[in-house]
Amino acid sequence: MASPSPSSSLTFTVRRCQPQLVPPALPTPREIKLLSDIDDQLGLRFHVPVIQIYRKQASMGERDPVEVLRQALSQTLVFYYPFAGRLREGPHRKLMVDCTGEGVMFIQAHADVTLDQFGDSLQPPFPCFHELLYDVPGSQEITNNPILLIQVTRLRCGGFILAFNFNHTMCDGGGVSSFMNAWAEMARGATKPSIAPVWRRELLMARHPPRITCHHREYEHVPDTNKGTITSNNDDHMVHRSFFFGPTQVAAIRRLVPPHLHKCSTFDLITACLWRCRTKALQIEADEDVRMMVIVNARGRFNPPLPVGYYGNALAFPAAVTTAGKLCENPFGYALELINKVKGEVTEEYMHSVADLMVIKERCSYTTIRSCITSDLTRARFREVNFGWGEAVYGGLARGGAGRFLGASFQMSHKNAKGEEGIVLPIWLPAEAMNRFAKELDDMFGNQNQTTITIVFIYTLLE
Repeated sequence: MASPSPSSSLTFTVRRCQPQLVPPALPTPREIKLLSDIDDQLGLRFHVPVIQIYRKQASMGERDPVEVLRQALSQTLVFYYPFAGRLREGPHRKLMVDCTGEGVMFIQAHADVTLDQFGDSLQPPFPCFHELLYDVPGSQEITNNPILLIQVTRLRCGGFILAFNFNHTMCDGGGVSSFMNAWAEMARGATKPSIAPVWRRELLMARHPPRITCHHREYEHVPDTNKGTITSNNDDHMVHRSFFFGPTQVAAIRRLVPPHLHKCSTFDLITACLWRCRTKALQIEADEDVRMMVIVNARGRFNPPLPVGYYGNALAFPAAVTTAGKLCENPFGYALELINKVKGEVTEEYMHSVADLMVIKERCSYTTIRSCITSDLTRARFREVNFGWGEAVYGGLARGGAGRFLGASFQMSHKNAKGEEGIVLPIWLPAEAMNRFAKELDDMFGNQNQTTITIVFIYTLLE
């Protein structure tokens, strides 16, 4: 296994100004907007941390990224004005946005560190991330607080880091990507977004009367045996590590694919690999059910498709379910086929059925028992978000996990230290299980990852 990158022991000091509210640059409508019943599920009531890292650009001269981003943010909120409001909870736990125009929380900061000191492989987990996104007291609350918390940190080299939390009930990966691109366009001088934001949350509201018409194994109630369930409440010390899947690794996995599945996507390959290796690493009993929930973007599954610019949650969590024994003992194609099949179950009717289930079952959460979730964020193109300083050196989620559920991972586009384009996958596991996971991955790669997978900054979560 490769030695830790220089960032693993990096420490630095950040000087922050007091948080301030950035309101829309112009008056915006004062109204109440209901979230959809897809937005409004318990499993999405958490904040998602995003980090964008940019190098100094000579073409930007002495322009201050803090001021550029703050001004552009204010202009963007004129169009995305619900983000400047506050979430409220109504009867039956229904969430809605009170469009108050108060603004989003913004922090400017300066770090006594250069980008080069972070090392060659910028990927989660990031050293001292809590310094790069200050946890303003109360900011993790879902209601009655700013919907976005943003920190822009200038680096000593002239680069900067943009880190922010977004409230997942407001938007999914595609939605936050639309907001970020609009923000970047305004920073580059546009007067309005090239794609107008669309609210239209009524398109994903429950029907009257609500009726569950599809089988939703992702919301099943499962007895907790406390085996294979990864949350921040676990007694075991958890470690966070990222793994890189480049062309060599993907080719090695693809050699395990049976002929009838040879056209499967890279996302499906990595998902099947993650599920098998993780299940083996957690040493789950052979007769226990395990599930892989695959996040599906359903925008194109509607007829007609959801409007371009729709930035609400338009995702489903269909669950592939089998026993740990069958998953681990069958050939690799078994897991791949289950994942491929379950993704195809998401239709317009499926989405309406989920919305109805949320109303009938009081906004329940997906099951976390012996479960994991993965999402394809490569199409969100976070690295391509350009505020005037070019493409991000790293752009995407700052860590794995979904709130307190640490069994979620995300596949993001990434360029490694060798300049290879691939996928980076951040995951959480108990320390011993993480070592077993890496060994299982070695076996699948034919030990090729000894020189290509880099461990970056590991820390222990104590709760």
